[in-house]
Amino acid sequence: MLPPGRRNRGCARDTIAAVYESRHQPPLHRAGFLRRILGHAVVAAGLLAVSIAIGMAGYVGFERLSWTDAFLDTCMLLGGMGPVHAPETGAGKIFAALFALYAGLVFVAAAAIVLAPVAHRLLHRFNWQSSRRDD
Repeated sequence: MLPPGRRNRGCARDTIAAVYESRHQPPLHRAGFLRRILGHAVVAAGLLAVSIAIGMAGYVGFERLSWTDAFLDTCMLLGGMGPVHAPETGAGKIFAALFALYAGLVFVAAAAIVLAPVAHRLLHRFNWQSSRRDD
């Protein structure tokens, strides 16, 4: 517990507040909202790029697939379709299983990152309008 008058500077709430406007502020204008969506899309694309690199390295290292086949299997898993090539080595099977679990989480996380500004804007419009009426 922090002493009175001291603020926790590393709080997640402070980070979120820096990205989104509070309910007492008007909704972001259209150009700013589009910039926000673009920023979130860049973060999601970065997450996908890192995930593709990890998957390709794993398939090349454990299964000795070519880089193009590793790219194909990685993208199919990240897209939710499943692998094209069945793993043959024990280490490759373990990697494929763990990467499949990871890919499912990345798919959900990337969708959440991209959709978060839209959900915030929708909820913010309802809360901002109701708080304006209360004043």
